[in-house]
Amino acid sequence: MAMRSVVTRAGVNRLAGPARLFSDGRGKILSEEERAAENVYIQKMEREKLEKLKHKAEKEKAEKEKEAAEKKPGEK
Repeated sequence: MAMRSVVTRAGVNRLAGPARLFSDGRGKILSEEERAAENVYIQKMEREKLEKLKHKAEKEKAEKEKEAAEKKPGEK
């Protein structure tokens, strides 16, 4: 079973593109600075995504309130 997963992983890496080589003998792929920059970028993207979702929710809420306000005078 373990041998099968190793073969599967090797096959997936081959299909995904060239493997990223290690930058040093300790197995680190990214330097500390690169990792920090990547984390900042990820946080920025997540923050922007949340802001878009918040804006969308506010817009939908305003539309629902507008529709509700338009229906009330017509019902009386």
